[in-house]
Amino acid sequence: MIYELRVYTALPGRMPNLLARFKDHTVSIWQRHGIVPIGFWTTLIGRSTSELTYILLWNSLADREIKWAAFESDQEWLHVRDESEKDGPIVVSIRNQILSPTSFSALT
Repeated sequence: MIYELRVYTALPGRMPNLLARFKDHTVSIWQRHGIVPIGFWTTLIGRSTSELTYILLWNSLADREIKWAAFESDQEWLHVRDESEKDGPIVVSIRNQILSPTSFSALT
């Protein structure tokens, strides 16, 4: 198993829109594609309180490539993304890292 850490920085005032997009649409679309979220967090103290951080679980890099490509081309997702940004972008930046657990990690 590998994990993907993703951090989205929302534009000022747009975090509610970003959270709603994930809660109301993205997670259910992921379920159809077999994408497994481990958890979602907003930042209380840190670099920016405009950040949404989440972790996804993958069987392998190949698993990620196949499922993420299917998600990115999903017509429902494209519609949801476009609708959520009809009043302008909601995300400034997205950072991601692919992580491999150590032998002593609680998540392996």
